[in-house]
Amino acid sequence: MPQQLGENAAIVTFWFVTAADPHAIIRSGPRADRGFGRKYLAQLNPAWPITPIGQFSLSRSAPASANEFYIAGFPGVTIIQTALEDVSSMESLDPRILKSVPASDIYVFAENEHTTLGGFAHIRGDTIKRSFIAREERVFEDIGVPGGFEAPYWAGKKGERTSPLSLPFNPIELVREAQRAWLGFDPATSPDINVVAFAVDGRPEPRIAAPRRQVSVDEITQNAAEKLGLRESADYDDYERHDIPDRVVPHRVVDGAGKVARAAQSLGKTLFRAGRELSSTMAERLRNTDRKTTPAPPETASSSGAAATPGTPEAERSTGAEATRGRDRNSARPRDRRPGADEDLYTGDSAGDSRE
Repeated sequence: MPQQLGENAAIVTFWFVTAADPHAIIRSGPRADRGFGRKYLAQLNPAWPITPIGQFSLSRSAPASANEFYIAGFPGVTIIQTALEDVSSMESLDPRILKSVPASDIYVFAENEHTTLGGFAHIRGDTIKRSFIAREERVFEDIGVPGGFEAPYWAGKKGERTSPLSLPFNPIELVREAQRAWLGFDPATSPDINVVAFAVDGRPEPRIAAPRRQVSVDEITQNAAEKLGLRESADYDDYERHDIPDRVVPHRVVDGAGKVARAAQSLGKTLFRAGRELSSTMAERLRNTDRKTTPAPPETASSSGAAATPGTPEAERSTGAEATRGRDRNSARPRDRRPGADEDLYTGDSAGDSRE
């Protein structure tokens, strides 16, 4: 975020210290008070719309952005972190923040990893004991006597020079060394520093879903037993007799069920009869469909068993008699009548006629 504000912008952390051992305060693991942070911002600028946006560890979260404040107020130690547009000198810092919390010592640490801008300052009362602000290629401010922790960096024993005109170290590395020297510990590796985050740009408060409570198996079993009416009782006896109430079914339900059953039975019988009649009709139609009339075979020998010689008077009389009988039979029998069991399949003569 600082690179969007300008090349001289940085994340600035203010430590207001009155305790003799700030590290001991942090080691105790105190929890930040949201009410303290809201009151602090209201006094800093009453016109700001203050919105809480979270509570978390300072060393395990992203740094504050523009219009955001991370605040923690502990006994003897108050921490404020925010993004400022110009930290090129102590005079450019907001004096309201520097005077917002009474403290014997104020430590200021500024970082912008994108531009390598780094700065640190120690203020005691109204006096700037030490202030150094620079980028790798430029020094903005150098006030006071350098501390002993700075010597290895200026001597080139720590850090690395990136160009012939740059400092022999990255200013941000010197800022972190100043934190360890002045605070007595490294905030980046120390126990979690709990802070409350606020926004002052009018954004709505984020809705954070509460974590779901884990339900034990015993609770699930107990709830199920209560819903089923199986609540445990001290006077319960497995051999005790209990009166179970009878379930009464309304008469209209019983009558309705009987009517439905009778209607279903009647419908089944009707469908069965209709199916049987349809089957009989189809069978009869199949018997009378596509009947073929087979021609009669040649006349056999006479009743005496001797064949008549063609052209003789006996043959002519036999032929005429047979033709006459054939006409009589065709006129007497219906055309579509099925031959009986005692009739010849080819001639239609009965068995008695063929024997005559």
